[in-house]
Amino acid sequence: MIVDDFAADGDIIWRPSAETIESAQTERFAAFVRERGQHLRPGYEGLWRWTVDEPDAFWAAFAEWAGIRLGGAPGPVTNGAGMPGTRWFPGRTVNFARHLLAGRAGAAIVAVSEDGATEEWSFDRLRGEVGALAAHLRSLGVTPGDRVVAVLPNIPEAMVGLLAAASIGAVWSVCAPEFGPGAIVSRFQQLRPKIVIAAPGYRLGGKERDRRPEIADVLAQLPGVVEVIWVSHRAATPCPDQAGVAAVDWSEAVGSWREPDFVDVEFSHPLWVLFSSGTTGIPKGIVHGHGGALFEELQMLYFGGDLRPGDRYLSVASTSWVVWNSLVSSIGVGATPVLLDGNPTYPSLDRVWEVTAATRAAVLGVGAGFLHACGKSELVPQADHDLSSLREIQVTGSPLSVDGFRWVYRNVGDVWLVSMSGGTDIAGCFVGGAPTEPVRVGYIQAPALGVKVESWDDKGRPTPGTGELVVTAPMPSMPLYFWNDEDGARYAASYFETYPGVWRHGDFITISDKGIQILGRSDSTLNRNGIRLGSADIYAVVESLPEVAEAMVVGAEMGPEAYYMPLFIQLSPGTDHESARAAVEKAIRSNLSVRYLPDDLVVMPAVPHTKTGKKLEVPVKRLLQGAALADVVDLDAVDDPALLQKYAAFAAAAARARARG
Repeated sequence: MIVDDFAADGDIIWRPSAETIESAQTERFAAFVRERGQHLRPGYEGLWRWTVDEPDAFWAAFAEWAGIRLGGAPGPVTNGAGMPGTRWFPGRTVNFARHLLAGRAGAAIVAVSEDGATEEWSFDRLRGEVGALAAHLRSLGVTPGDRVVAVLPNIPEAMVGLLAAASIGAVWSVCAPEFGPGAIVSRFQQLRPKIVIAAPGYRLGGKERDRRPEIADVLAQLPGVVEVIWVSHRAATPCPDQAGVAAVDWSEAVGSWREPDFVDVEFSHPLWVLFSSGTTGIPKGIVHGHGGALFEELQMLYFGGDLRPGDRYLSVASTSWVVWNSLVSSIGVGATPVLLDGNPTYPSLDRVWEVTAATRAAVLGVGAGFLHACGKSELVPQADHDLSSLREIQVTGSPLSVDGFRWVYRNVGDVWLVSMSGGTDIAGCFVGGAPTEPVRVGYIQAPALGVKVESWDDKGRPTPGTGELVVTAPMPSMPLYFWNDEDGARYAASYFETYPGVWRHGDFITISDKGIQILGRSDSTLNRNGIRLGSADIYAVVESLPEVAEAMVVGAEMGPEAYYMPLFIQLSPGTDHESARAAVEKAIRSNLSVRYLPDDLVVMPAVPHTKTGKKLEVPVKRLLQGAALADVVDLDAVDDPALLQKYAAFAAAAARARARG
């Protein structure tokens, strides 16, 4: 129930009803654990404390409660090694796809295309296509450990590809079709795939996009490919006559219905390779295992998202974003994923709310940027659509502003607003939702079950204030390794170099009695005159202004003493530069302090992002420090390469101005 949709920063804006608390998955699990003799303190905090104090007991109980089938002889939950050498359920076997598919009935997928066409897949159909594709892959010699990759939009065939590969122990990886050929090759060339599944074209923003030349370019640089499987029936673009390798159409590959034959693989057998953004070098291939990914995805969906059997789950995500993997995994809790293809905000932002209502979604997952954009519009979804089925909104990608919280409760209504933060690195969340607890404006509710997350200072000591986000005990979904990182050096340097034996994620975090705040990447944190400033603080103030559509602040060390902190803004329609400047300065002075005032306020056509929507703060910082554009970013991995050229031109002009005096 809503408490106060005008609540101030840190105040309670929503409380769960008694019925919501009683039916929460966390309460069901807590009761299960108590019945088996465990003593838990009441409430979410008591359950969380038990999960981090007794991790072996927690994960063993979770496997039983969630019905995860583990083969092999029972034994210890971990191998006893510290991070990063921890291995979970050694000697046990599992198959990710089996848990998602075996024994399930009813609706498996609801697929919505950009033109509004909607189709529903049954589990019978999904299993049949997975089994048929898996048999086809086997006929081509695909064996456990071989790589199957795809260039596909958010369509059912992408789910089929992942599950078919997983069912036979092959390793899966996927790129969204809007990635440029260079970005695709920089990822897939590392994997040396045996099979490529690709769409010759796709629809985006009301236009049919022909990708045949780009896919041909990619295939020419993947010499080990045995066959390309074309998913042509969902696009206006036909299959190419020649692809340089053997090719079949999807209809030939799946043939007739076939029951999947699941291969039992070791708990840590590689399942998929997820790639980092690749904006500052060769993308890191992050490898997760069947068991670790399954455990993390399910516990996040069950507990952090309170997802329930029968729920329809609409999560706005491309196949290249780790959130898509969670969307697929939702069938493992008995929910039905809603796959929204194309541009989710075409022809307007209201499209997401329209689909939410039409599909009767119970849970909606969006990026914070989407809600911020809605807040600057005239949208009132609860007045325009029947959202009576909507119980929860999940928000990730970046911190949600105070105004974002308020907009939801004023314009969407009585829903549980779950702000969460995690990453591709763990295929899950460190902090997020607690269904039995109140929501406070501007705060994430709680650490995720089983995640011993803390805030540490530079000396490796827990701090009650703002510090580095660290995890001091292993999680099942921490990466097995990075692809082509044989000695583990790149893996260790990414997470364990700062605090040996402790995971440092690279985010700044504040943990308090009110909840948790993520304050931005620590490698892009502002450090003016020795005072660390959170970029999230500036965004919360500046992006709430009607004059500003979006903002990006960068702090660049320009030598041993100089420091340059420009604020780039995209103006809202009808706003001039001077009025925006005055509004920004006034807002920063009033809500933060003069320390946060930028050295320059720079108007740009837009703010640059990765393909998955993250602001390109670090690449722009390096441009300002004199690096060449080609050295700081792969243009195929960003949303608007031409826009980034404008930032490079600004950096060059700023360098010339400094040189003159």
